[in-house]
Parts: sequence; structure tokens; C-alpha cells
Amino acid sequence: MSVHFRKLALIGIGLIGSSIALAARRQGLVEVISIATRKQETLDQARDLELGDLYTLDPAEAVRGADLVILCAPVGAYEDIARAIGPALAPGAIVSDVGSVKAHVVKVVAPHLPPTVSFIPGHPIAGTEHSGPAAGFAELFAGRWCILTPQPDASPAHTEKLAAFWEAMGSNVEIMEAGHHDMVLAITSHIPHLIAYNIVGTADDLESVTKSEVIKFSAGGFRDFTRIAASDPVMWRDVFLTNRDAVLEMLGRFLGDLSVLQKAVETGDGAALESIFTRTRAIRRSIISAGQETAAPDFGRPHEAPPTPVIPFVREHGGGDDA
Repeated sequence: MSVHFRKLALIGIGLIGSSIALAARRQGLVEVISIATRKQETLDQARDLELGDLYTLDPAEAVRGADLVILCAPVGAYEDIARAIGPALAPGAIVSDVGSVKAHVVKVVAPHLPPTVSFIPGHPIAGTEHSGPAAGFAELFAGRWCILTPQPDASPAHTEKLAAFWEAMGSNVEIMEAGHHDMVLAITSHIPHLIAYNIVGTADDLESVTKSEVIKFSAGGFRDFTRIAASDPVMWRDVFLTNRDAVLEMLGRFLGDLSVLQKAVETGDGAALESIFTRTRAIRRSIISAGQETAAPDFGRPHEAPPTPVIPFVREHGGGDDA
């Protein structure tokens, strides 16, 4: 399906927002990009990077005349943004977002939108540990999933058009109910982040292991945790506060399974440990088979060639430098 929008308004311009701007421009999906941010400094960075055409601190001004509006700010700011932009939205516009939670987004945004727009919350499952306008790149969404949770009164044609927009930027699109999305992402994303924040904090707090030793001897597992734990703290604060019920349910299940592992270690139950590790290894292989990860050694991390050892030249009978 060919897709084109006359004006795209991005409310917030961090990693995801800037990547949308770059990808949409590269693919010729929009004519005009309007950017609104809360801070003048961020807006100036976006302007210096030439991410858009129009720049403003007023979200209502940014969305005027836009046929596609995407909220890219932290989820905790959504209600105030929705309240501000609601009266300025053009009839027939599509309103979406990129937040990691969906039921909360529906709850706080939908009441402030006019019935003349289609509200189709979204979640591109893509990102890095970096943030800010300069962190974006056009290839961020290539081969990644984007979940859309259209509301019952959203136009099916608009849902199809928004899906085509994300597909044109390289994403695979899945349609899902908002509450189901939150449960799935609680276990696949939110709990892993919670664990990462906790284990990195624990390592930092240990008095018997200095910070230099943690950094010097960090193995692959800990390196992965530190990458995840380096994610935007404001964004993840809002995720846990707004997806509380699903996170607590999944956390309860995780703690129950963790107690089983603890008991197996305490009692020396090798068979139980091997059974659990065998089952989870199969899940890793299925993720690779689904194209969501690489099977390359060390999880595909690039490695520099080790330095060539310098072997000193020694004369057989001694002496000075070569002539």
C-alpha cells in the first residue's frame, strides 16, 4: 500500500522521535515534519540536526493541520499533551504514540481527543541505550516489530495506513489489544529491565567488590545488563508506574520461579537445574530462528583483533643496535 502524509507532527524528539523523522524523510512518507518539545535546548538540537521543518515549544501549534500526530514524549507526560493538543487536532487526523505501555495511554489520552480523529496507539519495539535527538538513525526500525492497538472507533482505513507507514520504515506490524500488549511486554521487556537495573545496582553496592573490578572483569551477561540498565531513566520510571498491574503480576511469577532455582541450588539438585537450563536454551534458539537475534559467537558483538605481541630481537652474540 502506498502511504503519504501531508504533515507529520512529532511531540517529543528523543531516540524514537528523531529516528521516525529520519526514516520517514528518507522513504518520502511525509511532506512536512513539525516538532514540538518541552525544552528549548532539545528543540535547538533538533533544529541543528535538521530533523524537521517546523519547530515549536507549543504542542497545539505543532499539530495544527497535521494528518499524522505521534506522541514521542515520556508516557507520564501524555495526559497533559493530549489535553493541550485535543482542540487543535484536524478532523480526520491519525493520533498515535510510541510508548511501551498501552492501556494507560488509552486511559489518559482518549478522553481528550475529539471524535473526528482516529486514535491508534503504537509501540515500536526498537531502541538503544542512547537518548536525545542526536541518538536517532533511520535504520532503527528495520526488521523490528511495531505493535498497534487501534481503538474500537478508529477508522480501519487509518489503521491500515498507519501500519503501512511503519512497514515503509522497515517494521513488521502486529495488531493487538492494549491490555494484552501490556502483559506480553511486561515479561519480554519490562521485567528484564527491572532485573537489569537491580543487578547492576547490587553490583555497585557490594563493598567487597570495587567498581573497578566490576568493570574490569565484567563478563557477557553483566555487560548485557549494564547496556539495558543504561536506558532512559525517565522513560522507564514512567513505564513501571503506568504498567504497574502487569509488571507486578509478571514479577510475582518470576519470583516464584526464582525461588525454585534457589532451592535447587541450595539442595544440590543438578537434575532440576539442568532441566530448567535446557528448556530456556531452547527458547534462545527459537528467538534466533525467528530472526530476532544472531547466532554469531558472543551474541554478535564485534571484537578487535588482539594486539600482535612484540618479540624483542636479541643478537645471538649480543652487541648493540643494527647498523
